[in-house]
Amino acid sequence: MSYKVAVVGATGNVGREMLNILHERQFPVSEVVALASRRSIGSEVTFGDTTIKCKCLDDYDFTGTDIALMSAGGSISAKFADKIAAAGCVVIDNSSHFRMDPDVPLIVPEVNGDAIAGYTKKGIIANPNCSTAQMMVALKPLHDAAVIKRCVVSTYQSVSGSGKAAMEELWSQTRAIFVNDPVENEVYTKQIAFNCIPHIDVFMDNGDTKEEWKMVVETGKILDPDIRVTATCVRVPVFLSHSESINLEFEREITPERALEILREAPGIMVVDKREDGGYITPVEAAGEFATYISRMRKDETVKHGLNFWCVSDNLLKGAALNAVQIAEVLCRDHLKKG
Repeated sequence: MSYKVAVVGATGNVGREMLNILHERQFPVSEVVALASRRSIGSEVTFGDTTIKCKCLDDYDFTGTDIALMSAGGSISAKFADKIAAAGCVVIDNSSHFRMDPDVPLIVPEVNGDAIAGYTKKGIIANPNCSTAQMMVALKPLHDAAVIKRCVVSTYQSVSGSGKAAMEELWSQTRAIFVNDPVENEVYTKQIAFNCIPHIDVFMDNGDTKEEWKMVVETGKILDPDIRVTATCVRVPVFLSHSESINLEFEREITPERALEILREAPGIMVVDKREDGGYITPVEAAGEFATYISRMRKDETVKHGLNFWCVSDNLLKGAALNAVQIAEVLCRDHLKKG
């Protein structure tokens, strides 16, 4: 069984990672098509040892294409996703546009892979926000064991989550500071080099940013609407990998030792937790890795059943491209079986 796959937004950070992961995980493709905007026609991307020239999304006929992995932004998804699905091609969308649509499943395969079956309503499956995805992988096995009542999460998110221009801005600002040139910011509202910015996405009426709101509502849709979530999302001067400080309050007792034991057996998780210098994972070490890493598990003495821990994952992988490909793997295995 093999499938024709289109990658929409193939020239972007996530699109390129989708192509890499499709090849690395030996996804059963009969053909891979790279699609981008009209200005990127002819741009070259790689799929393993093969170089692919980008075609224009506007002109592409999706008839006969089985899966479209989309990572071109919410406005592009809003314009094209329904049309692509109408052509019989299942859309796996990385933007936020369809995440809270009740007829579109929002999926982290390790958490709610069974919900992929709901794709038949619209022919679209949504990929969650990058910061939500890695948190869900960590919370699911703990929730099953002791029932999470409340989650307090503070994120430390890399600039790659804002795209290529943001990565270039961090680099150029860092260089400017070292050579005593003027520091200019265009992508972010304030200097990102050697700084932290507690502002990701737009502000909402209640004072939360939309990134913080996403973590709240997406947790409810993916895992359990009864979990009370509060988030503070911060952009930090790191190129790759998001980190999260997570505090959980449970209905039942769960010790740090038991929590680590559960997480060591959980899919998609790697535990690196030694109470010694360097006995934890940092963003640099998680970059390029498929796993979501857990460190610094400890008891929260301020509540009856509480735990604190540190969670790190490559945001372009589990937070985006890897999760999308994993969704496609389950989709093909359980739903799109072909001769």
